[in-house]
Amino acid sequence: MKTAAAAYPLDVLQSWDHYADKLSSWVGEAAGQGADLLVFPEYGAMELATLAGMNAASDLEASLWAVADRLAEADAIHARLAAEYGVHILAASGPAHWEGPRPVNRARLFGPKGLIGHQDKQIMTRFEREDWDVVPGGELKLFETELGRIGCLICYDSEFPLLGRALGEAEILLVPSCTEALAGYWRVRIGAMARALENQCVSVMSSVVGEARWNEAMEINTGAGGVFGPPDRGFPATGVLAAGEIGRPGWTFAEIDRAAIEEVRRDGVVLNRTHWAEQEPRIHSVTTVPSI
Repeated sequence: MKTAAAAYPLDVLQSWDHYADKLSSWVGEAAGQGADLLVFPEYGAMELATLAGMNAASDLEASLWAVADRLAEADAIHARLAAEYGVHILAASGPAHWEGPRPVNRARLFGPKGLIGHQDKQIMTRFEREDWDVVPGGELKLFETELGRIGCLICYDSEFPLLGRALGEAEILLVPSCTEALAGYWRVRIGAMARALENQCVSVMSSVVGEARWNEAMEINTGAGGVFGPPDRGFPATGVLAAGEIGRPGWTFAEIDRAAIEEVRRDGVVLNRTHWAEQEPRIHSVTTVPSI
């Protein structure tokens, strides 16, 4: 299986056709390179706010709802493209209507036969909770697909090991991200790599890149696509299957061997996933040693 991780710039969209054509071009390029699984980034859907006009796009609150109101139409395009090219697509996440009065940050997974399901972000960053008032959504999900068992940890979620462990049955963890600073990119990348090590799986990180000065939340974006595995038998010694150039738009491709994942879980040089439970009794028996 071949995966494609996006480094995706946001545009000021001139029309709905502009968006549809852009998405078609991106999907067509990745599928043309043989990709089976395409991963778009966190908050990549925010460019939809520009279709409501620049006043709405530049307003933090109005931009949330402008995107949420168009998400179903965007999903229809993703479903069509997934069917047309016979690929699986994690659509760029964006604010979505939910049960309460505030939006959630939602990514949606499509296969050749249509929508497989969605994943909401679990833990909000300071900006999301203090400035934007985006709230946590529904539970973590494990998607059974033709490509294998897939989980999704949206950006900040990848930095929390217990969320990753809850998806320990996943063979592939998708990590769509949106980070302003280089430090943010590396926090998420380190999280993605750590989850791949702990779960002995493959993680696929996508990023928003470039400037979108028309919205305070998306002004500056630093990132790259990347695909990571456990640094163990059957994988690169670094754990890096592929890494894109920071800030450069485009796809980063890597081959994923499900047999290698199964083998490293069964008979790796180390067995982090199997030995996880051995931590439990030890973390409850910490001894404080007084200074001399």
